[in-house]
Amino acid sequence: MPGTGINPAVVGLVVVIALLIFTTFIVILSRYKKCPSDKVMVIYGKVGTNKDGTSRSAKCIHGGASFVWPVIQAYDYLDLTPISISVDLTNALSRQNIRVDVPSRFTVGISTEVGIMQNAAERLLGMKLIEIQELAKDIILGQLRLVIATMEIEEINSDRDKFLDAVSGNVETELKKIGLRLINVNVTDINDESGYIAALGKEAAAKAINDAKVSVAEADRNGAIGASIAQKEQRISVAKSDSEAIKGENEARVQIAESEAIRREREAEALKRATAAENIQAARALEESYAAQQAAETARAALEKAKLEADIIVKAEIAKKQKELEAEAEAEQLRRKARGEADAILMKMQAEAAGMREMLSKQAEGFTEIVNSAGGEANDAIRLMLADKMEELTRIQVDAIKNLKIDKVTVWDNGTSGENGKTSTANFVSGLMKSVPPLNEIFDMAGMQLPEYLGKKTDADEVGEQPKE
Repeated sequence: MPGTGINPAVVGLVVVIALLIFTTFIVILSRYKKCPSDKVMVIYGKVGTNKDGTSRSAKCIHGGASFVWPVIQAYDYLDLTPISISVDLTNALSRQNIRVDVPSRFTVGISTEVGIMQNAAERLLGMKLIEIQELAKDIILGQLRLVIATMEIEEINSDRDKFLDAVSGNVETELKKIGLRLINVNVTDINDESGYIAALGKEAAAKAINDAKVSVAEADRNGAIGASIAQKEQRISVAKSDSEAIKGENEARVQIAESEAIRREREAEALKRATAAENIQAARALEESYAAQQAAETARAALEKAKLEADIIVKAEIAKKQKELEAEAEAEQLRRKARGEADAILMKMQAEAAGMREMLSKQAEGFTEIVNSAGGEANDAIRLMLADKMEELTRIQVDAIKNLKIDKVTVWDNGTSGENGKTSTANFVSGLMKSVPPLNEIFDMAGMQLPEYLGKKTDADEVGEQPKE
């Protein structure tokens, strides 16, 4: 403007530069993306190269932020929310060739581990949740069947920790290849179509009941032994107390006798007439001493007898209880063995009966179809079956004589006729042909009748003669 000294072109240029700088700053701020804690941000496009010089397919960021270059780069998110997958595995074949059903539920999610997260970006980015569930379910089903095929029913049913560890290890290894990680495995139940697991449960219950019975028997035995020991100790204590009481009484009597003897001695010194009485008292004291000793020996013998009786009774009770427990255990084993053999025989006979019933049913159905195809005529159906077997019947007739080795036949015929008007040569050939079982005789041996269109028996055939010409 005139008089101000400021060039308008310079002002305009400054304003434009300022606007460009501000716009660039806003664009830069808008392209700086922060990744939420429950997601993985995947930047794809021109993202650099790997250590081996190959181009990287994507850059994964979890719990941070990064600048996304416009035009050459773009970004998307992978959700880290856990995915629950219901896997109802049926008819899985175990190592014992027993088919089992293992309904279970697996919880998986996108892995945040370096390297595995890259697999998720390459294989799961852009897929819907239902598609990820189906993909993971197929992998889990295959690995679950593989683990079951390597284990026996007893291991799967009793050692659940080992089974879950094997499933977790195999499944997680395969899930890492597509960028997933296994969070939790929950096997709801294990069943088999043959009832083998139920039988194992019944066997375990029976074993627990038997163990409880043995424990009760052992407790009863211990109680009986304790009571016997208590009675023995009581008897010993009573006998010991009685012995001590008798001993005390004897000692008191001895002291009395000694005091009496001293008094008698002093009286004898004073009065000579008391000497005889003192001697008599001494003899009595000696007699009482002998009696006391005899009583003590009797008490000691009773004590020894009580000890021996207590030991014999306790040992007899223990042996009796032990024999009873052994007999019960042996009887239980025999019952279980007999029950198992009976169940095996029953299942075998049921299987054979089912197979025989199925075979006879199929034969009956086939014969019914033949009769139906013959217009409902049983005879026509039989003719149809015979026509099918005719070649075999003819072969049997031919086989009857085909192995006969006749190198040369010399016939001496004098030309005279026999009883039936035939020459000797004719009779020889006729007899040779009769050695082949006729077709109607084959039918007779099979309990069947030759159809009339194949010929009838003549009276001569029935009596075993050649009809005369």
